[in-house]
Amino acid sequence: MSGLAARHEAGAKSLPVPATIIGGERIDAHLVGVHEQINPTTGAAYADIPLSSSAAIDEAVAAAKAAFPGWRDTPPERRREILERLAALIAAEGDSFAHIAAIENGVPVSFGHHFVALAVQWTRYYAGWADRLEGLCANTHRDEPLVYTIPEPFGVVAIIITWNAPLLSLAMKIPPALAAGNTVVLKPAEFTPFTATRYMELAKQAGLPDGVLNLVLGDNEVSAALTRHTDVAKISFTGGPLTATKIMAAASTNLTPVLFELGGKGANLVFADADLEEAIPFSARMPLLNAGQGCALPTRLLVERPVYDRVVEGVAACFAQFPQGDPLSADIFIGPLINAAALDRVTGFIERAKAQGAERLVHGGGRCGGDLAGGYFVEPTIFADVDPASDLAMREIFGPVLSIIPFDDEEQGLAIANGTEYGLTNYVQTSDMRRARRLARRLRSGTVGINGTGNMHVSAPFGGVGISGFGREGGLEGIREFTGTKTVLMG
Repeated sequence: MSGLAARHEAGAKSLPVPATIIGGERIDAHLVGVHEQINPTTGAAYADIPLSSSAAIDEAVAAAKAAFPGWRDTPPERRREILERLAALIAAEGDSFAHIAAIENGVPVSFGHHFVALAVQWTRYYAGWADRLEGLCANTHRDEPLVYTIPEPFGVVAIIITWNAPLLSLAMKIPPALAAGNTVVLKPAEFTPFTATRYMELAKQAGLPDGVLNLVLGDNEVSAALTRHTDVAKISFTGGPLTATKIMAAASTNLTPVLFELGGKGANLVFADADLEEAIPFSARMPLLNAGQGCALPTRLLVERPVYDRVVEGVAACFAQFPQGDPLSADIFIGPLINAAALDRVTGFIERAKAQGAERLVHGGGRCGGDLAGGYFVEPTIFADVDPASDLAMREIFGPVLSIIPFDDEEQGLAIANGTEYGLTNYVQTSDMRRARRLARRLRSGTVGINGTGNMHVSAPFGGVGISGFGREGGLEGIREFTGTKTVLMG
């Protein structure tokens, strides 16, 4: 056994034991089989994850429904205190969460700690909203009825998350839902059960009453049962557009409202007047975060022609400097893809582009060898001179692949950036703030980052347009997603 394999085998022994957790209890009923957990770094199986049938959904939703009246009527300051304790526990378990992420989905521990910090921030932020939600007084004229509004929780919320950033997804969805007074049934991706299990343990330790948060481990059948359940009052989903269409179809049966945070194909426009000493490292680093497995990453780099060659050369030089390897190592920047299917998909995009020969391969373009050959590692890859209408430019690859496209002027750059069905995040690098403001208005996306900023902030709404979804997470809008508005008229 290699040193890499031995390290991960030993690391897996410290992971929590995954289980369906309903009403505060680990449930062994309704089990229909197991999911064989594969370590993406080594390609070796290391755990069997017990999967529940759709029958577990009825039990989980019933538990959440039974817990709802008590949680709704819990004083808001008490809900805030519980969420504040949860934030403190997540912070204290930072090393543990980073370790779990490195084993279960290959996130380098350095980036795993970043996810932990964000999760703490989001949990604390929404704890602060628990006792600050207010209605509006719509009419105070003395000769007319008094009219005011009350924000009310929906009831049972179904939360379904994908695998690429499970801890952050939990923190973006569960704290605002709970702060608003809802109860939750959580269904994570089968690839990342350990993060969800540890989160459940900490929520109970923080004092969250039994039944307020329930965890069901299962496959697509379980997700389908959850989304069509008549007692689910709201659905929040992070994942891909194809799955979202199935969820929407199931939700339509009961007219259940949905929140979708879906995929992206972000454009990063670099103009000739940009500070290239800042823009080039940013343009190289962002697409490789989490091995490119992020919906809000700028995987299309659009460069104004006068600086095109310099940017291509500079980004390629940066790519060559990012260390790739064992995600348990503190100095590693790029880890593996999540599984064999992802590996096949990403290498398929690369091989088709190489075979067609229309684009220029600048860096990478293959699987990693040596000690990494057994895992799902793909070399960080750059294609230049990419056709804006090609698969590389139009489809979400979800891997460490960057497409570089030249443009001649602002209008052409804008047209290329907006020439996709996605609309989650876009980025602009320029020293002309008038241009920056123009593009911020005209770019078709839920978020626009200017001159090296990130793609989300806890106090601001985050979400997309087009097939990137609808609804918002973050800020006041993020908690309003989990409340309905009641109007009261008093004569």
